Amino acid sequence: MNEINSIEELLLACKRYIDSEEELNTIKKAYEYASEIHKNDVRKSGDPYMKHPLNTAYILTDLQADSDTISAALLHDTVHIGNANIDDIKKNFGKDIAELVNGITKINNLNVFTDSETQINYYKKIIIGLTEDVRIIIIKLAERCQNMRTLWAIKESSRKEKAKETLEILVPIAHRLGLSTIKSELEVESLKYYKPDAFVSVEELLDNTQEEREACIKEMTRRISELLIDNSIKFEIKGRVKSIYSIYNKLQKGRKFSEIYDIYGLRIIVDSVNDCYQVLGIIHSKFKPKANRFKDYIANPKTNMYQSLHTTVFGYDNKLYEVQIRTHEMDEVAERGIASHWSYKEKGKKLQASMEQKLQLFRNIMELNESNPEAEDFVNSVKDEVLGDNIYVYTPKGDVFELPKGSTGVDFAYKVHTKIGETMVGVVVNDTMVPLSTPLKDGDIVKINTKKDATPSLEWLDYAKTSGAKNKIKAYFSKVDKEVSLSKGKELFLKEVRRKKFVIEDVESRIPNILKELKVADDNEMYIGIGTGKYSPITCVSLAYKEDRFTEEELLEKVIKNKDNVIDLKNDVLVDGIDEIKVTLAHCCNPILGDPIVGYISRGNGIVIHNSNCHNLEALDERLINVRWNNNIVKKFITIIDITASKKENLLLDIITITSSNNIGILNVNTTNTQTNNIYELTIEVTDSNKLKKYMADLKGNSEILKVERVFK
Repeated sequence: MNEINSIEELLLACKRYIDSEEELNTIKKAYEYASEIHKNDVRKSGDPYMKHPLNTAYILTDLQADSDTISAALLHDTVHIGNANIDDIKKNFGKDIAELVNGITKINNLNVFTDSETQINYYKKIIIGLTEDVRIIIIKLAERCQNMRTLWAIKESSRKEKAKETLEILVPIAHRLGLSTIKSELEVESLKYYKPDAFVSVEELLDNTQEEREACIKEMTRRISELLIDNSIKFEIKGRVKSIYSIYNKLQKGRKFSEIYDIYGLRIIVDSVNDCYQVLGIIHSKFKPKANRFKDYIANPKTNMYQSLHTTVFGYDNKLYEVQIRTHEMDEVAERGIASHWSYKEKGKKLQASMEQKLQLFRNIMELNESNPEAEDFVNSVKDEVLGDNIYVYTPKGDVFELPKGSTGVDFAYKVHTKIGETMVGVVVNDTMVPLSTPLKDGDIVKINTKKDATPSLEWLDYAKTSGAKNKIKAYFSKVDKEVSLSKGKELFLKEVRRKKFVIEDVESRIPNILKELKVADDNEMYIGIGTGKYSPITCVSLAYKEDRFTEEELLEKVIKNKDNVIDLKNDVLVDGIDEIKVTLAHCCNPILGDPIVGYISRGNGIVIHNSNCHNLEALDERLINVRWNNNIVKKFITIIDITASKKENLLLDIITITSSNNIGILNVNTTNTQTNNIYELTIEVTDSNKLKKYMADLKGNSEILKVERVFK
């Protein structure tokens, strides 16, 4: 990101997503206030001091930070470096901005040491603990990013210390927050000063200059863009050259330079998942893919919810290019991570840093800590457990554990291991059995007695001091309670279905109706609600048919009476004599245009269309009626196919290419690996049965594919 030199440039960047004149005026006011405070201050680089807060704020505009965060960034050194005080800032800019400035001032007043792993983890915890508002961490990272750009101006020993602190403490936090742009810049600048010899060595391994590498990316971008335009794909494309730090990091992990295949990278952003798979097929039809370099993180997302298709191809100048393909939503999560919660979603509407967003941030930050507390209590617990008084207790083998003062045997047991805590039956302190509620003292030798089939007690919540122990106990009972309620709810629901003599498959196909009426997310939540008594099973089963307009008998009468009265509508499927009934396609067989079909009048009304070959029809023959396709419709239908194939590497790439060439969209891919074969279950969109037959025939033409068949569930 380029540097700026004026408030006008900053305001121009803010106006890309902020249109409130009041908020823009506050940002301008913050700049003027800070400029007055820093008017006699000069940076060690020789720059006027205001260039630092100005560009810290500018970095934050790339994250679409809100106006309070931008203002606080401009003011962040007015107390720490200047002569301002928090009360004056609160008077001029309000409580929220003052608290942000106060938070960043506290962090900047820390004297950080990175001599050991223990110290590094300690300061990570302190930084998090001092963060009353999560935006403080974002400001700190942006501030350090700007500082690293002028690190050359301080003495060498200080440069190394600052670079090590950045790599060991701040880079991991940026990584957890998903701030990939800031993280990358911090890594490269830190390596340059912390390990300059390593930085130069990696530069020498690259066979061309940065300018030449960027030229390669530019040319490959042009070629792929032309290819996608020719195929009428709406897209955005970005190119990048892998950072020197990333290359260094892979070399440190034992990789050979010749085995690093993503020095050149391209990212293609499209509108839908279907487009992702289609683009993959188009690129592979033009550029040869590198074997064993395909990853489908759309079907199988990473634990941090990252989603994308990854492939590596031989491209311009016969170099290897890693191509990532994702939707706009996937790109938002990948690029901005948690910071995306502060973006402006639409003109004039700011997404506030609400409690839920704050909780989600803390859940991510907790990867830096060993415990997993309730996010709501996290700030207080970190201050108490990290900044408060601690004790040190020992196992009989001499292992030492740090705990906050007042901790009990319950805290100690869960600190050692969750399984130890869950199977605990007693605590022995200094060879004496004590109650679980007994506070431990500095230097105590603690032994936990366990029993294989023992389980926690809710009383332990009263004995536990640490948030880690409390939340592991809560998590255990939450899981147990949910599982019991889920099982009970399912049983009561199915019992009611059987009592009313409904077809189970029919009712299950209507569960979305129930979820919509109850306003719950999924069927598990519905079952848990039934199991806990929140919802009645009678009510839930009745809701399945709430939208139907005829009784079963009325439907049968209407069909018979009007069997010769053909009504031609715009529905997918036509039923003689009926133009006002809800007609749905069965999920068990997913009929598509051209399939032989039959209608089933379900209990409580509604006609469900089945493929005539569907095995579920055996139980439905009492209420079957003749239906037919409306041949005037033009749309795509969803169906599922299973592909059994040999265990050839990257065969999925061939399948996707064949799918794309048949103009068939892939909605989902599930892969099952057996001892001898791979089985791919593809959920696809296809216009009619003839297209499907041709597609399946093309798949069978691949010698590695052993069987292709439609899935009837």
